[in-house]
Amino acid sequence: MLYDKDIREPLFSFLEQQYGKMRILEEIRITKSRADIIMVLPDGVVGIEIKSDADTYARLAGQTKDYDRYFDYNYVVVGSSHAAHIEEHVPAHWGIITVEPVGDEIDFYVLRKPHLNIKMEMEKKLELLWRPELVHIQQQTQMPAYKERSKAFVREKIIEKVPAPVLQQLISQELFERDYTTILEEINAFRAANHQKPRRRTKKRRRKLRPSE
Repeated sequence: MLYDKDIREPLFSFLEQQYGKMRILEEIRITKSRADIIMVLPDGVVGIEIKSDADTYARLAGQTKDYDRYFDYNYVVVGSSHAAHIEEHVPAHWGIITVEPVGDEIDFYVLRKPHLNIKMEMEKKLELLWRPELVHIQQQTQMPAYKERSKAFVREKIIEKVPAPVLQQLISQELFERDYTTILEEINAFRAANHQKPRRRTKKRRRKLRPSE
């Protein structure tokens, strides 16, 4: 039986072979769900949900709705015990990758390629970015700073002012360049400049990154 932890590292290598330039972010909160994997591509963001042999479909209906609000494309990656029935449990535009052990290796097979997700909401996708990353997009597109306004207001203005194809690339660029070792300092510098209390460093596990250039 394959578990989530057995699948991840081989999956990252498989995706890198399939897509070339990409970056992997793990365990990102999206509404009521947590995205197992986010694959950042130069012109889009892909959500990936893993259902190992040890998992059930109990939460999948809600997870697919959350993923569809945030990502341009979505995959579900399933162990062999789910392969025969997974198509009944995810929307038709979702891609499906099956996983099975072959000797000492793990074999991946693209059962179904993903189609563009027309349900993606740009405002939700922008929620993936932190305030300094939104500020950088504002600077690149010569927008006003809106320093006293909320992140929700800034996201709305960015969507209003920046053409969608350009914004797609800018979002990917920010996620490619995200540095978890410095982002807290950047956020607190912004908050200090706007007379807000600094955020404290949490004790949560650092999210693993896998850049591919």
